[in-house]
Amino acid sequence: MTGKERFEKYLERWPHPHVPFYLRPHLSRRGFLKLAAAGVSACFLPLRARAGGDVVPWAEVETRNTARNVIFVLLAGAPSHIDTFDYKHVEGVTPDSFAPETIGGVTWPAGLMPRLAERLGDIAIVRSVYSWALQHSGMQTWVQIGRNPAAALGAVAPNIGSIVAIEKEPERSVDDIFPGFLALNAKRVAGPGYLPSKFAPLKIQPEPEGLGGTEHPAEGGRVRFEERYALLESLRAASERAKALGRPAVDVEGFYEAARHLMYNPVVEQAFAFTEEDSERYGGTEFGNACLIAKQVLQANRGTRYIQIVFNGWDHHRDIYNPNVAGRLPRMASALDAGLAALIEDLKGSGLWEETLLVVMGEFGRTVGGLSSQQGRDHHRQQFSVFGGAGVTGGKVIGATDPTGAYTVEPGWHRDREVRIEDIEATIYSALGITWTNVRYDDPFGRGFEYVPKSKDDVYGPIDELWA
Repeated sequence: MTGKERFEKYLERWPHPHVPFYLRPHLSRRGFLKLAAAGVSACFLPLRARAGGDVVPWAEVETRNTARNVIFVLLAGAPSHIDTFDYKHVEGVTPDSFAPETIGGVTWPAGLMPRLAERLGDIAIVRSVYSWALQHSGMQTWVQIGRNPAAALGAVAPNIGSIVAIEKEPERSVDDIFPGFLALNAKRVAGPGYLPSKFAPLKIQPEPEGLGGTEHPAEGGRVRFEERYALLESLRAASERAKALGRPAVDVEGFYEAARHLMYNPVVEQAFAFTEEDSERYGGTEFGNACLIAKQVLQANRGTRYIQIVFNGWDHHRDIYNPNVAGRLPRMASALDAGLAALIEDLKGSGLWEETLLVVMGEFGRTVGGLSSQQGRDHHRQQFSVFGGAGVTGGKVIGATDPTGAYTVEPGWHRDREVRIEDIEATIYSALGITWTNVRYDDPFGRGFEYVPKSKDDVYGPIDELWA
């Protein structure tokens, strides 16, 4: 039996709920008995773990532990995989300007993304990734939280970055004044779920002048700010009573303190401001600026360990190849090319590449072959993911699709099936030295929150072949 057959057999027995939103939930007699049995089984879980809010692994596993940081780039809208990282030339359809070349055994649209053509030796492309569904908002959330947002714990599930932030919290020092989790160009980023707000992403739209709100706007400037903050400090006795109001009040106290460290701080200005010259080197786009800030923040080394960059606009249902429209594939691929290439170059030049895992992917892929009647490509479940840094072996391709790019013909990794987002989630945790089989017993429902779903049954796991 192949890995894919075993996986599908598991799904038949324990289906992952990803039904359409318009189907109302119901509980069958069989479902009720399963639920009752699960409740009885839960009684035998370690009482210390359940009562103490501990983090306990389902199984002891060996992590890669090669990364200190992660930069996760979400290409929201789902880019066409066959026009980019799983290139398939479609005769009479693909523009000649894409000018494909074979570089190190990889067919690459060198005319579309020339700078990344020079960096293929630094990245690994996984072409056997397969999405669970074809709905943008749901799958974008799924990619960020590593599980179905409509499942039992989906509504309270933290972003992968929030899990990283809370796991790395014990490693922070007094000099770590930046948040553990930073989100750039991410207006609709998934948040910390049920975890404390301290582990929420700090959402920033990069601007040349730097991080806004770090100077007091009123007359008197810094002196006035220090006076007012001193007054706040004098009222600490009253604020102690706020703890009785619960976690939200305590979170506000934490926000004040965290913000205080960012005020009038030259380290903040150096990390979050940039020149026009630097911006142009990254392509002079919003995406390029986000990549630039990500590099500068990691270089500052002040506590940020997970950076999510969102690059919106890849939903190319019409006129996909028009080079004269800013939101179409040629110009967006050019921005991606410039930003990613410069990021890789600078991370390597600063010595950060070997300790930073780079992950790039969309929420699904796009249809293959000829274009639609609107001259675009529609939603398709076959997709890709890109990895680099943190010891990942560059210049390799894991998995292969059929000649059209429609489906996986060779998974290319030890589980012998398509790669799912949960596997990518496990890969991120493993690279950071985080046990992906961990279960947190502090969730609001008392069910136990698995870092990676189905860890008890070893359904998902890291793509170890990236380091082979």
